[in-house]
Amino acid sequence: MAILTRFGLQIPSFTYGDKQESDGEHAGLFERVAAIATTAETAGFDSIWVMDHLFQIPGIGETDEPMFEAYTLLGALAARTRRARLGAMVTGVTYRNPALLAKEVTTLDVLSGGRAVLGIGAAWFQGEHDALGFSFPPLAERFDRLEEALTICRSMFTEDAPSFEGRYYRISGAVNRPRPIQQGGPPILIGGSGERRTLRIVAERADACNLFGNASTVRHKLDILARHCAEVQRDPDTITKTRLGTLVMAATTKEAHRKVEELRAARAMDDAMFDASVTAGGPDAVVEQVAAFFDAGLDGLVFNLPDAQDLEVVALAGRTLTGAFG
Repeated sequence: MAILTRFGLQIPSFTYGDKQESDGEHAGLFERVAAIATTAETAGFDSIWVMDHLFQIPGIGETDEPMFEAYTLLGALAARTRRARLGAMVTGVTYRNPALLAKEVTTLDVLSGGRAVLGIGAAWFQGEHDALGFSFPPLAERFDRLEEALTICRSMFTEDAPSFEGRYYRISGAVNRPRPIQQGGPPILIGGSGERRTLRIVAERADACNLFGNASTVRHKLDILARHCAEVQRDPDTITKTRLGTLVMAATTKEAHRKVEELRAARAMDDAMFDASVTAGGPDAVVEQVAAFFDAGLDGLVFNLPDAQDLEVVALAGRTLTGAFG
């Protein structure tokens, strides 16, 4: 199976420090985001991702910072990009009726010429649910809903007029026209590292998964995934395995160190948090750290850049990663 992505860029923040933006004027904001995406694509990133949140999340920024709706933004980016896959990292199953989600991702696939990915997970941000009036069921129910949503989305990608009757969702002769461009529909990526249920669902249903943690943690999670695959008689090599983290990079070690200190202060990151989520340094140091993740068994890495508004940094990251690893 072809690898879904080797190097992806996630854009989780749309706050770039301008006074105009802090005053609530965002007329030019999409153009800046589009420039980040097109620069990333030109530099070698083969996928572009956005979060599926309706306001900013803790650890990234403040609640009142700007946040685009994911699929509207991805549709706009489809018109600006040419090669990179596009997806949400990841959609919360609680935010949309799954038949509507299947329609949205199919539309993205058509608009992009066959580059859409359905990234999905069980959702986690209760504060957002409470503020916006979304139901936030217990975790076990959210996973049950996720499994039903996967059934509906896959069937709407591949069948003419599927029907399904579940405990939480149903469809009856669900027509999905136009059909997805990709044969078999957009690939499905499940986000999360839960060993008992998330990785089991990945083994049973997903084309790809996205994990978190340092290289040691990732290696452990992949061992668990391999066990689940063995139990369901699936080759784990048919699943693209990625990890999402933050990349702090500069042309020199000194400049990278300065950026690291700024990030740690801004996000109040202790050593454990930093180790689990951040890759940092000049080009040589970044290549060495990335190699450790591939040695752990990953197929690809997805990074966000805290200073992605600096297009030279985006270009440097893309050139460094693809130049070292192809």
